[in-house]
Amino acid sequence: MKFFKPYLFLVLFCFCNFVQAQENDSLRFAQKKDSIASKRAVRKAIYGDARKATIMSACFPGLGQIYNRKYWKAPVIYAALGGLGYWGVSNHIKYKYYSTNLKAIYDNDVSTVNSTPYNSDQLITQKKYYQKYRDIAIMGGLLVYLINIIDANVDAHLKTFDVSDDLSLQLNPYSNLNYNNKLQAGLSLKLKFK
Repeated sequence: MKFFKPYLFLVLFCFCNFVQAQENDSLRFAQKKDSIASKRAVRKAIYGDARKATIMSACFPGLGQIYNRKYWKAPVIYAALGGLGYWGVSNHIKYKYYSTNLKAIYDNDVSTVNSTPYNSDQLITQKKYYQKYRDIAIMGGLLVYLINIIDANVDAHLKTFDVSDDLSLQLNPYSNLNYNNKLQAGLSLKLKFK
């Protein structure tokens, strides 16, 4: 029994240290888990809203702006898309009208007649004119759609941007005479965030 006492003491000592180490590790793990969770929560608050606003604007134009509480932007987007849509549809109708009359001139069917006072060269000119502006309206609509998505994303990212009065900007003139004994002039810009 005398032989086992020091080893028993050593085993108990190691066991206690092991239990203590396990508790410390579990506390460190819990703290690390909490810090990771808080970082994820902050990241989700900043970037999750931007992702959601972007997807909403991509699915339905103007919805991301409404989600960002910039309600005045939605009617502007609807007006731009509506105006460009109307312009594109009216130009497409006229393009089809002149295209049909141009086909009536060149086909050998007696039942189809050119209902315009234009000849074939003038019909080609009219057809190209309305085709050009129809395509411009389509490109403009796509551009407004893309700007809508980008605006929703940027606006959601800038929700957390600090615009307090603690920001300052200083512009100072700059001159240097060190390089080849020539005067160099410039402007330095300093931003201070308090």
